[in-house]
Amino acid sequence: MNQTVWISRHGNRLDFVNPDWFLSAARPFDPPLSSDGIIQAQELGQRLQRENIAHIFASPFLRTVQTAYQVAEILDLPIKIENGLSEWLNPAWMPSMPEKLSIKMLHKLYPRIDINYTSRVFPKYPEVIEESCWERSGRTAQILAAEFSQDILLVCHGASVFGAAQGLVGGMPEVKTSLCCLVKIVLYGEKWKMELNGDNSHLSQKETIVRLY
Repeated sequence: MNQTVWISRHGNRLDFVNPDWFLSAARPFDPPLSSDGIIQAQELGQRLQRENIAHIFASPFLRTVQTAYQVAEILDLPIKIENGLSEWLNPAWMPSMPEKLSIKMLHKLYPRIDINYTSRVFPKYPEVIEESCWERSGRTAQILAAEFSQDILLVCHGASVFGAAQGLVGGMPEVKTSLCCLVKIVLYGEKWKMELNGDNSHLSQKETIVRLY
C-alpha cells in the first residue's frame, strides 16, 4: 500500500475578513478562523472522510488548530501539534516570536489535541528569508512521513504548505496554496509524486484572490 501525505492550508482567517481585529487583539499574530473559515474546515473534513488518514498534524497557530479540529471531529482522530509546520516567522511581519496559546490551553479548548505528542521540529525566530521556512517545513514533512508510515494530514500555512510539498517531491514545484485547499503526495517506491495540487473543489466558498500570507 502506497503512503499518502495530504497537505492543507487553514481556512479563512478573521483578520482577512475584519482587518481592524488586529488593532485590539490580545495575540495579534495568531488570528482565529472567520465564520466562513470554519465552514471551509468542515467541508475539508467531509472531503477527507473517504480517505484512510491515520494521523493529523497541525501547526500550533490558532487558525490551523481550529481547521484541524473540524477535520478531526469528522475523522474521529486526535491532533498532534507540530511546531515545524508553523507560519513563516518573518520579522517584517512579526517584531518577535508570535505569542500563541499553550498546548494545555489549546487542549482545554480542543480536547482532541494529543498532549503527549512532542513536536519533532522547532522553528527559530527570525526566519529572514522565506527559504528558511520552506526548508524547515520540508524537513518536518520528511521526518513525519518517515516516522508515521500510514497516511497523514498536515495542516499548515501558505509558506509551509509549499515547503512541506517541496521537501517531499524535491525541486521547486509550483504548489497552489489557497485557503483549505488540498495537496496530495503519494510515495511510489522511493519517489514521491504530487497527485493533487491545491484542489479546492470540495469548498462551497472559494477565494477570488489568493492571499499567499
